[in-house]
Amino acid sequence: MTLPALPIEEALPALRAALAARSVAVLEAPPGAGKTTRVPLALIGEPWLGGQRLVMLEPRRLAARAAAHYMARLLGESVGGTVGYRVRGETRVSVRTRIEVVTEGVLARLLSADATLDGYGAVLFDEFHERSLQGDLGLALVLETQQQLRDDLRVLVMSATLDGDAVAALLADAQGSAPVVRSAGRMYPITTHYRPPRSDERLDAATSRVVREALADSEGDVLVFLPGMGEQRRVAERLEGDTAMAAARVRVHVLHGSMPLTEQDAALAPAPPGARKVVLSTSVAETSLTVEGVRVVVDAGLSRVPRFDATAGLTRLHTVRVSRASADQRRGRAGRVAPGVCYRLWDIHEEHGFLASSRAEIIDADLSSLALELADAGLADPSLLRWLDAPRPGPFVQARTLLAQLGALDPAGRITAHGKRMAALPLQPRLAHLVLVAAERGQLALGAAIAALLEERDIVRGEGFGGTPADLRLRTELLQRGGDGGAIGMYGARAERDAVRRVRAAAEELSRRLRDGASLNGASLNSASRNSASGNYAGPNDAGATGWDDTDTGSLLALAFPDRVAQRRPGAEPRYLLRNGSGAALPKQDSLHDAPYLAVAELEGQPPEYRIARAAPLSLEDILADFGEQVTREQLVSWDEARRAVQAVERSRLGAIVLAEKPWRDADPAAVTAAVIVHLRRIGVGAWPLGDGARRLRERLAFLRHYDTTWPDVADDAHMATLDDWLAPFLDGVRTWTQLEALDWHAALASLVPWAERAALDRLAPTHLEVPSGSRLALDYRDPATPVLAVKLQEVFGWTSTPLLLDGRVPVTLHLLSPAQRPVQVTRDLAGFWKSSYFEVRKELRGRYPRHPWPDDPLTAEATRRAKPRGT
Repeated sequence: MTLPALPIEEALPALRAALAARSVAVLEAPPGAGKTTRVPLALIGEPWLGGQRLVMLEPRRLAARAAAHYMARLLGESVGGTVGYRVRGETRVSVRTRIEVVTEGVLARLLSADATLDGYGAVLFDEFHERSLQGDLGLALVLETQQQLRDDLRVLVMSATLDGDAVAALLADAQGSAPVVRSAGRMYPITTHYRPPRSDERLDAATSRVVREALADSEGDVLVFLPGMGEQRRVAERLEGDTAMAAARVRVHVLHGSMPLTEQDAALAPAPPGARKVVLSTSVAETSLTVEGVRVVVDAGLSRVPRFDATAGLTRLHTVRVSRASADQRRGRAGRVAPGVCYRLWDIHEEHGFLASSRAEIIDADLSSLALELADAGLADPSLLRWLDAPRPGPFVQARTLLAQLGALDPAGRITAHGKRMAALPLQPRLAHLVLVAAERGQLALGAAIAALLEERDIVRGEGFGGTPADLRLRTELLQRGGDGGAIGMYGARAERDAVRRVRAAAEELSRRLRDGASLNGASLNSASRNSASGNYAGPNDAGATGWDDTDTGSLLALAFPDRVAQRRPGAEPRYLLRNGSGAALPKQDSLHDAPYLAVAELEGQPPEYRIARAAPLSLEDILADFGEQVTREQLVSWDEARRAVQAVERSRLGAIVLAEKPWRDADPAAVTAAVIVHLRRIGVGAWPLGDGARRLRERLAFLRHYDTTWPDVADDAHMATLDDWLAPFLDGVRTWTQLEALDWHAALASLVPWAERAALDRLAPTHLEVPSGSRLALDYRDPATPVLAVKLQEVFGWTSTPLLLDGRVPVTLHLLSPAQRPVQVTRDLAGFWKSSYFEVRKELRGRYPRHPWPDDPLTAEATRRAKPRGT
């Protein structure tokens, strides 16, 4: 048949020539150029292909099916003839098929089955600018195959918005960078309007308002870009209730990757004569797909992308602003067939904050699937492959640690037989492990149901006060009874009937494939078989399934998420500690709020405390049965601040959670002493119960150290650093704070001074001085540079000079006091005081204390005798 002309036609001769001369090439072509459907058809007759098949990768299932159907129609054939496809859950190929359109995960399984890709002559990577994780991995593996095993294999990377030169350098062979072929696009003029939501307006309200404006002011069908299915549903509910739209014969469709094929076809097909359509799409319609009849685009400017939280060990969807490149691609959808209009739901001034292009998924993704596929290919080190962005080492190591926990890798890091079976399943490694172990336990139906529930969007929608319940058993029960769409328990939550039907079909499809031992290439939980996706599904009791016991849900769920086994924390609030150390909470009204242990499948929110979105109860017996070999036993001795004593316990731990604890009655005395010392270091010297005698001894030692570094260092840091040397011998049997208070701290501190030096200590830094009055007064060494003696002025009558310490090297600072113990003079020069200041002080004190002696010459023996206190 005669094919309609498209801009890509002009680039095809150069592309054929490039691939005839070289085994690698890059094609840059904007959206609408026709590369997805024309390039494969143009290459199947090339001599170098020699009758072999050509495989083209599409990032999305919906786009893969649509491209295959469109190419088959161009050839006047049905899908499965010259053109077929393989997507997760559905395969339409035959012995006559020359072009296979596949999703990226399928290519990895083709390589796993045959690393040489025997029978395939070329691999095309379409829409590579989306930089999906599987796309990057697939290209790295194909380039390795080409380099090591198949130098005749052609590799073509096609992209709409990407640095083609960078990709060409990545694909370089012995002749240098790959040739880059560029195609012009075809774009009709597009008028752009900016309609930011009002400050009090929700996204669904703003979107439906602008859609009505577009329908009133423009011609043609309307393509609306929204971040996810929740927003699609809310906008659809607003639009479908509009009587004016119904009168105008406007039909509303949703478009996303997990919907049945018949509904996808209806969304993509032209509107009936005399009618218009509004298609509410996720980012799936940005590239590859052609939605017939679109002249208007309404863009919310948002996208939902996966982001891996390495701390929590989970991938969560984040709603983010689109990049400028994505916004331009979305806008371009309005100008494919005629002049169009684009409405953008943001202010034009916001665009300067948009990223130029989207981040590669490999930067933020969970790398467990990538790590498993590399292990299956015999590659433990990703640095051996060629990448535009190499996997980050930290997340990659974390991914391999998880695979080891799941039994996919042996202690040497090699893939196990169980890991091989996991890699053959079109599931995340966690879920592949779950269904395989469930099958071994005779619980395949329940395992497949759990995996289907976790692969799909939630089948329960929260409404009203209770929100969405977390208990996964409510979902498995819904699957067993078919889901009546009614309220669930006390929550006011409702079952999504279509979602229940889809998940039941997907679960049964996987169960059937595993029971029958069929090839798992192309199998899927995300989509059931073609008939199942249309609604003709087998119930859980058909084809050998016998239902299940929901009480096993938690134990199976824990197999997939061993790092998210959770233990309830003490207290009234339902808070949980996960095995990986993260914290999570449940609403008080949730039915799981009293469960002592949970297996957590999904978390929402942000650290430090997540919200548990989907989980199931778990028993301690289940944990020990499945993870007993991973439980560690430890003997722990530490200071318990609440009891103010050493606590010695024996604990069984699974990661961060403590499964059992009992007193350790014969704890090692050395460990007890070490715990006391750790506590003393933690609280600091100022909080030690030293007592007055020990404190004064420490001050005297500090004084001596200040003037002579041969004496022990008792500064806080040095003191604490040497606790094991001077204090530990005195801590035998000490376990409580009361015993610490009763400790002979003076003797412990004195042990710092060798016995031979004890006499020198008392001579050089005496505790007391005897004054002329006969009193024996304590010296104050709190300032190590300046020892102080506080003494009544009259008691030093007769002292001719300042007393000296440290063998006459350091004068004492005298605080001379009145008879009422008030300071009247501070001096280190007593002789000078007698000659000068004494007479002024005497004059003042004699008037205030007339009964006390105030001699003219305080140095005479008579003055000293008269100043003595009575009784001396």
